[in-house]
Amino acid sequence: MAKQIIILERPDVNRFSVAYWLQVPVARQAFYANAAATSHYIGISAPELSDLRAGVFVEQTQDISFLSAATIGQCQAQLVTEFAARQSAITNFNQWNRYGSFYDGASWTAGGVA
Repeated sequence: MAKQIIILERPDVNRFSVAYWLQVPVARQAFYANAAATSHYIGISAPELSDLRAGVFVEQTQDISFLSAATIGQCQAQLVTEFAARQSAITNFNQWNRYGSFYDGASWTAGGVA
């Protein structure tokens, strides 16, 4: 199974820096593609880096704080919840659903990316 949440560092006892690897719908991968993309995760493999650059997934990072009394299980659960919300946003919000629509002086032609 592919990585989804990667803990990058723990700057202090109540905080983690994490990377989320969010899968991009196939039709929108070209919009996320970036041949110069790099990861905050220094352990990224060559195939993973290729997928990142191709827009197969996008990396988002976050510094996230936890209550000092939180258990590691509670922290992990919070990270999974955050991942799920971010993945839902990538999957369900399509900012290119009208991409390429145009007016030719007489009528509109609908474009869009699924």
